[in-house]
Amino acid sequence: MRAIDDYIASFDEDPGYLNWAAFGPLSPAARAALVSDAELLATGRPEGIAATAGRTTEAQTAVAGLLGSRPDEVTVHPSSTHALQQALAGLNGAVIASAAEFPSVTITLERAAAASGGRLAPRWIAPAGTRVTADAVAEALDPAATALVVSHVDFRSGYRADLAGLREVLGDDRLLLVDAVQSFGVVEEDWAAADVVVGHGYKWLRTGRGTGFARFTDRARERIRPVLSGRIATSAAGLPADVLPDPALSAQAYAVSAPDPFAAARLAAGAAEIQAAGVGTVAERLSRNVDALLAIADRHGVDVVSAREPAQRAGIVVLAPADPQALGDALAAAGIQVTVRSGAVRVAPHAGTTAETLGLFDAALAGAREFTRS
Repeated sequence: MRAIDDYIASFDEDPGYLNWAAFGPLSPAARAALVSDAELLATGRPEGIAATAGRTTEAQTAVAGLLGSRPDEVTVHPSSTHALQQALAGLNGAVIASAAEFPSVTITLERAAAASGGRLAPRWIAPAGTRVTADAVAEALDPAATALVVSHVDFRSGYRADLAGLREVLGDDRLLLVDAVQSFGVVEEDWAAADVVVGHGYKWLRTGRGTGFARFTDRARERIRPVLSGRIATSAAGLPADVLPDPALSAQAYAVSAPDPFAAARLAAGAAEIQAAGVGTVAERLSRNVDALLAIADRHGVDVVSAREPAQRAGIVVLAPADPQALGDALAAAGIQVTVRSGAVRVAPHAGTTAETLGLFDAALAGAREFTRS
C-alpha cells in the first residue's frame, strides 16, 4: 500500500465524526507509542528511562521536518498556549492581534502586556468577518508596532490567513507569530514566512493533549527574550546547580522543564505519520472531503459562511442555518458530531473521513430541512 493509503486506513473513529477542529481522536500510532513507553517506564531500568527521554528529540525532529526547519529551532510544550506565553512574554512594543482571535491568543497577549511594566501593549484590530488580511494589518501599522500574532486558520470562520501576504506587509522589521493549531500537518504552507509557529497535536495530528510545540527562528530569538525559561533552558551542559548560566543558544531557551515523554512520543508518532504520507497528499484528501461537505450543504440549501476557495481554507466548514442550535441537536441525534457556537454550526472533516460519514451528514440534513434555511 502507498503511505497515504496506510494513513487513511488508520482512521478508526466512530462514523459521523465531523468535529476535528475541536478534538482529534487519537491515532493507532499515537496510542501504540503511549503504551510502548508506559511499558518501558514500568520497570525503572536505566535503559527504559533513557529510551523515553529521547522522545523529545524525536518529536523535535519530526515537527521540524514538517516545518522545513532545523530541530534546534523547535521546542516541545504542554500546549500551544504555553508556547505562545513564551513568545509574547518576551516581546516589546505594540503587538497587533484581532480582538476576535481564539482566547489562547487574546488572553495570553493581554496577560503578557499586564505583566510587562509597559514595555508591551496589545493593538487590537477588528477585521471584517474576523479575517486577518494584509490590508487589515496594514491599517494598524506604525513605528511602534513590532509584531503580529495571528491564527493561521480562524476558528470562527475557517479562513486561512495569507502568511506570505502578511509577511510582505509587515516587512523585515516586525515579527510574525502564527498559531497553527487548526492547520499544522494538513495544509501545505511555506512556514518560513513566520518567525514563530506554535501548534498542538490534539486536533489534526491525532496525538492527544499535552503535545504542543513551537518553532523559534534565529531572528525570533534575537528579538524575544526568554523571560519564562526554566532549568533546562540554559547553556549549561548538565544540571545548573550553584550557577546561573546564560540562556541556551537555541530554541531550548524558551523551555521550562523536561517535557512529558508520553506526550513527546505521541507527537513524534503523529508528525512522522503525516510526513510519511506527505502533507500535500493529506491536504488534497482533506480538501476533497471539504468539497463534498460544501456540495451537501448547497444541495440542502444551507448557507455556508466559511471560505470556499482552496487557498483560503483548511478543514473547517461553517454553516449558518436558520436555527443553528436546532440543527446541531438534529445532527447529534443522527450521530453526527459537530460544534455549535456563535450562531453557527462548525463542521470539520479530516483526510480520513469516510463516505459513510459523509452519507450520514447528507441524510441528517435531509431530515432537518425545517432548521436549515435562513
